[in-house]
Amino acid sequence: MIESVLVANRGEIARRIIRTAKRLGIRAIAVYSEADADLPFVLEADEAVLIGPAAPAESYRNVDAVLEAARKTNAAAIHPGYGFLSENAAFARAVTEAGIVWIGPSPEAITAMGDKINARNLMSAAGVPVAPGTTDPAGSVEAALAAAEEIGFPVMVKAAAGGGGMGMAVANDTGQLTAEYDKVRGFAERMFGDGSVLIERYFPRVRHIEVQILGLADGRVVALGERECSVQRRNQKLVEESPSPALNGDQRSKLLAAAVRAGEAVNYRNAGTVECLFDPASGDFFFLEMNTRLQVEHPVTEAIFGIDLVEAQFRVASGLEVEVPAESSGHAIEFRVNAEDPKRFLPGPGAITVWNEPAGVRVDSGYTAGNKVTPSYDSLMAKLIVSAASREEALEKAREAVAAFEIVGPKNNLPFFLELLSNEEFCSGDYDTALVSRMR
Repeated sequence: MIESVLVANRGEIARRIIRTAKRLGIRAIAVYSEADADLPFVLEADEAVLIGPAAPAESYRNVDAVLEAARKTNAAAIHPGYGFLSENAAFARAVTEAGIVWIGPSPEAITAMGDKINARNLMSAAGVPVAPGTTDPAGSVEAALAAAEEIGFPVMVKAAAGGGGMGMAVANDTGQLTAEYDKVRGFAERMFGDGSVLIERYFPRVRHIEVQILGLADGRVVALGERECSVQRRNQKLVEESPSPALNGDQRSKLLAAAVRAGEAVNYRNAGTVECLFDPASGDFFFLEMNTRLQVEHPVTEAIFGIDLVEAQFRVASGLEVEVPAESSGHAIEFRVNAEDPKRFLPGPGAITVWNEPAGVRVDSGYTAGNKVTPSYDSLMAKLIVSAASREEALEKAREAVAAFEIVGPKNNLPFFLELLSNEEFCSGDYDTALVSRMR
């Protein structure tokens, strides 16, 4: 097992990785920006290094600063968490070239899956179903219109290098496509440095379901169930649950098998997620993308499989065996507690004066009373995870836990979750990615 790890991240995920590292006797090293100096993850690490000001480009995305911190502290490994540098192939390569263990998949796998068009083509060749769409970037409005004509409206206009729900728009006709193409391309160039655009069939009523995969040190790829991620605002997830209430046994088996094939196609190692769209009307599913990192929602898988995925990541990166659970048990739901307005979901940062977490459930938090949520980073403050023997019991447990979670200071979306937990469509399990839009 590695002896020390530098966590190249912040907030709740840094704190969560540090917790497992310390349990395993691994020296945990934090890096932090000036804005995060008093956050729990900094105080809980065995060692902490200031790497720059609040701006992510000057701190958490600063490759040179992170590598220098690793050298200074003699870190044996780097865990990137999610976001920031986690899916940066050049960073992964620089880490390994510096003689430091990279806790994640190979740079080659990250590169292969980082471009949505290339990923689609690879998956199609591996026998994984993909939605109708372009096999090359649509280099002009005219090319996008021609592709849409062949695919059929409505279509999704996507930044090929995008992720996390960013750089996407729906076009229902040629006029909308013409307008959205330029917007998406411009956004992609600014955000990702790559203006490549993908045109893909849009399904108005669809569910977003993903599979947790784990590429083991011995070369095998295994699937640890699926997660339902259809409660979204602006194509970004708010609630995840496992198992998905949408799938029957046969559909689940096919989905998991396809996810394993996806991992095998790129010789995947460590933790990753294969995201798919599921059409409840036909029962068909289509590959969406692969996230080559640990997901925000990994705790729901941990809850029903009884596994610590961060420990599994450490073990795979160390060349050690992982005891993979044969099957899951019960039902788990995760709620992303964000510093945002619960009606329009606009950011609402601020100083936290009261922070009281509910008892009897898992809360992965990045903040506590006295901390300040700044506008410099993602609005995620904590993740509330409930698990029980059945979905109905988990829902009831969630109602009690959400009601008991007290946050004063920044705006938060806990009131929305209470509304969701009384929504007939969500409670029935028969919902799709447009649920939040219908509620608003």
